[in-house]
Amino acid sequence: MRGQNDSFVAEFILLGFSNYPELQGQMFGAFLVIYLVTLMGNALIITIIFLDQSLHIPMYLFLQNLSVVETGFSTAIMPEMLVVLTTQKATISFGGCFAQMYFILLFGGSECFLLGAMAYDRFAAICHPLSYPVIMNKRVFVKLVMCSWVLGTMMTTLQTTWVFSFPYCGPNEINHISCETPAVLELACADIFFFEIYAFTGTILIILTPFLLILLSYIRILSTILRMPASTGRQKAFSTCASHLTSVTLFYGTASMTYLQPKSRYSPDTKKLMSLAYSLLTPLLNPLIYSLRNKEMKRAVMKLWERKVVFNTT
Repeated sequence: MRGQNDSFVAEFILLGFSNYPELQGQMFGAFLVIYLVTLMGNALIITIIFLDQSLHIPMYLFLQNLSVVETGFSTAIMPEMLVVLTTQKATISFGGCFAQMYFILLFGGSECFLLGAMAYDRFAAICHPLSYPVIMNKRVFVKLVMCSWVLGTMMTTLQTTWVFSFPYCGPNEINHISCETPAVLELACADIFFFEIYAFTGTILIILTPFLLILLSYIRILSTILRMPASTGRQKAFSTCASHLTSVTLFYGTASMTYLQPKSRYSPDTKKLMSLAYSLLTPLLNPLIYSLRNKEMKRAVMKLWERKVVFNTT
């Protein structure tokens, strides 16, 4: 991972929101509540889909995988950030920083590909309803999910290993809430020009390629919905797609501003807030968006609740 003669930093200091010591107590309480609600919400979705056989169809199985990703993504950042908020000088080891960056990129990259696969699933269901069972059969679903995870793992392994192959000889203060790539690279004691070219190209592939797939899918979906004769059919189709579009907008908007502009003119505080948007809010809102807007999910929750009540009364 690093050479003994060219890298002198044994640990990093995460500054977090140390510029606002008077707010750190309130931030800790708010972030802890958000993190716990995020874990419970996504765990509920994973459990409900696992237990309800009627939800074992691609649309909900994709959602289940997305909840696994959101749980992992939030867990890669939030516990360490809570430590930073309660410690005057929060340190993270070289290896710990490597691990955190690896999982942030892994879950973030996999989420990009999963959102693209979910858009393709909605496109097939709405634009080709009669042939949907053939287009999105079990084998295709498994391939799309596996590709999302494998591509995310490959890109993450290459990028993280490359970042930590650079020498880090000081300073060792990361002015961010976590070991995200742009923040760590600011401390590298080497010319990172070629890495930045690779990272920018890789980010375009990871972020913009799925986004273009989503955009094209929804152009076709919108065209199909507008041609539907019945207003009830249009309403159902719009409702099905609205949840996915909301997640895409939240995640891609803030992630693009962070990773497509590694040397942006945003202030460090602005970068931290943007990072919070996709690491804190998106994992929290996804279970709410999908469960509250989806009748099948609400039905499954009520069914599970009624089963629990009956079990407790017997």
